[in-house]
Amino acid sequence: MDGPFSFIKILAISFPIGHAFAILNVDMRKSSLKPSAPAESVESSSDVPDSAKYFNREVSWLDFNHRVLELAQDKSLPLLERVRFLAIFSSNLDEFFMKRVGGLQRQQLARVSGATIDGLTPHEQLQAIHAHLRPMLEEHVACWLEDLKPAIEMQGIFIRDYDAMEALDRSAADDYFSKHVFPILTPLAVDPAHPFPFISNLSNSIGVILEHPERKEKLFVRIKVPENLPRWVPLTTKFNFVPLEQVIGGNLSLLFPGMNVVEYSPFRITRNADIEMDAEDADDLLQAVEQELRARRMARAVRVELAQSMSPAMRAFIISGVEVDDQDIYPTRGPVDLTDLSILANLDLPDLKYKPWTPVTPPRLVGEDVDIFQVIRAGDLLVHHPYESFSDSVERFIAAAVMDPKVLAIKMTLYRTASDSPFLLSLIHAAESGKQVAVVVELKARFDEQRNVQVATTLENAGVHVVYGLLGLKTHTKVAMVVREESDGLRTYCHIGTGNYNSRTAQSYVDLGLFTCQPAIAEDVIDLFHYLTGRSLKRDYRKLLVAPVNMRERFILKIHREIEHARAGREARIVAKFNALQDPRIINELYAASQAGVKIELFVRGFCCLRPGVAGMSENITVVSILGKFLEHSRIYYFLNGGDEEFFIGSADWMNRNLDWRVEAIAPVEAPSLRERLREILEIMRTHTEHSWQLHPDGAWRLRTPHNGEPVGDAQAALMARTMQKLPKR
Repeated sequence: MDGPFSFIKILAISFPIGHAFAILNVDMRKSSLKPSAPAESVESSSDVPDSAKYFNREVSWLDFNHRVLELAQDKSLPLLERVRFLAIFSSNLDEFFMKRVGGLQRQQLARVSGATIDGLTPHEQLQAIHAHLRPMLEEHVACWLEDLKPAIEMQGIFIRDYDAMEALDRSAADDYFSKHVFPILTPLAVDPAHPFPFISNLSNSIGVILEHPERKEKLFVRIKVPENLPRWVPLTTKFNFVPLEQVIGGNLSLLFPGMNVVEYSPFRITRNADIEMDAEDADDLLQAVEQELRARRMARAVRVELAQSMSPAMRAFIISGVEVDDQDIYPTRGPVDLTDLSILANLDLPDLKYKPWTPVTPPRLVGEDVDIFQVIRAGDLLVHHPYESFSDSVERFIAAAVMDPKVLAIKMTLYRTASDSPFLLSLIHAAESGKQVAVVVELKARFDEQRNVQVATTLENAGVHVVYGLLGLKTHTKVAMVVREESDGLRTYCHIGTGNYNSRTAQSYVDLGLFTCQPAIAEDVIDLFHYLTGRSLKRDYRKLLVAPVNMRERFILKIHREIEHARAGREARIVAKFNALQDPRIINELYAASQAGVKIELFVRGFCCLRPGVAGMSENITVVSILGKFLEHSRIYYFLNGGDEEFFIGSADWMNRNLDWRVEAIAPVEAPSLRERLREILEIMRTHTEHSWQLHPDGAWRLRTPHNGEPVGDAQAALMARTMQKLPKR
């Protein structure tokens, strides 16, 4: 079939490995599905090393973050957006060290000898991370010091050095120190009576070496830079700032009168957040999560960032005090911690930013008097955020259910949500008005645990039925349902999404949501909530692909079906868009499909362990990553199926954790008009090459170039334009 899914033809690049290898056997015993006849076996190549089949997950993730850095380096982007991408690069690395590096170090300390799918042990992965990352960090600081900092200065934005400031600005900084900083500082000296102080995760610190003027004794002092004060202290001229740590450093004589300040230098500690909680043995999951958060604050240090100019003596003292290895030290010739560049990116200078985008109301929901339940009854509704308004669709759905006297029950899952989320007030109001309200709150959502504990407590205190999910599994699915009493009986309305019920991230994350009251899907969603709240063991879902129940097997069966079509001489195609690809069983099935002649297009925002374009193994697979103004977060799955096409959306990536260790839901999109809309989204992503990278067999991500003289296009800009074109004419 030609048309919108015609495959981008690329030159097959030979790779020095064998040909095909066997499809992994799929354990169908747990599935309620009866497997179709297996595809013809592909010749095995057991001598193919894993390093030739798979890319390392951690290195691939670093490559993803390098693509973020490339956006910061892109002079075609608005200046402050480039500054924002530089800050995102830094904050991404913080999370990477806390989660991934911390976990690998814990495995190394435990002498874990097992290897990942690419054959690397924890020790080898840590070595690969350090080797891959250090040149990238130099590129990062060079982008700031030699490119972006001079560029913003041309626009009147200055980050001044305290020592080089003129008298008026220095006086303003000193006055700020006296009034706002000095009273809250707590210098902590280290001596035989005072051990090296505990330094909290991601806090900026100043190390100071003092000397007694008479005894000439030297003393180390640590000062924590206050987190509740702005990192960039404003000066007398608008958009002129000085770093807070330099203001503190310039006023140390006020903190240590009579002592000689020998040296001061900033540093920052990152601690392991990969702390395992034994949820199976926890009598109270809420209490167990709170204990885990406390343990995380005291966890082992996994990275020390410090100024390159720091003296060897102070550096050695800090390394000894926080107990890290030399390889965990990351000196920089720029500012320690560039995550706060996001503050500069938020300055009120619209000419230096992306043109603002205001999400539009989905056409079928335009009008205050429109009944959203009536709209859904008339046909399934697909919404695309942030192009279309989250508040005018998802929030409106829940708000309408709260106010509707015919609604008897509301159920939803919460994985990540804002602490001031409008959903919380709506759900509380619904419970107080006598409706049955049940919420599954995932307490173990990484880095959102504290907020989710607060959310759960708030809802419980208001009388909402709160469930913390299933032991051993994270509830990652994005599902809501409303039960309404109507003239012909009870009807269930559902929303199944790819993104969180988070009003803030919905402004910048690209996600999809399906509203439906189809009986088969509605019954599946009801069963899914029974599984989550009542420990149901139901396995025969009608329409939904549910992890860890049937999703893996159903995806594999659909891949096998494409293989069968290809072997029968029919066109076969798979297109998938998601955040990450790591699951070895799925990867091997895709390799087998490629060898059978199935054309496969993958849009992977983040890391990808599959090696595409290898002759005899994956020459029919392309992998593309698209970044831009919005964060691509939606998951779309397409199977040609001999012309009887299937489209799915939902919460799961093709990763082991999503398929086996999380509760996920993928829903079919069956209405022809909605399928065409998904087809259009994928077609725009295929044909628009700006801010788009293609993964090559050697592991390099290279910017795509247009084919056949086509103009370069921005996929997200095209989707914004299409959204505006579809608005009702006034």
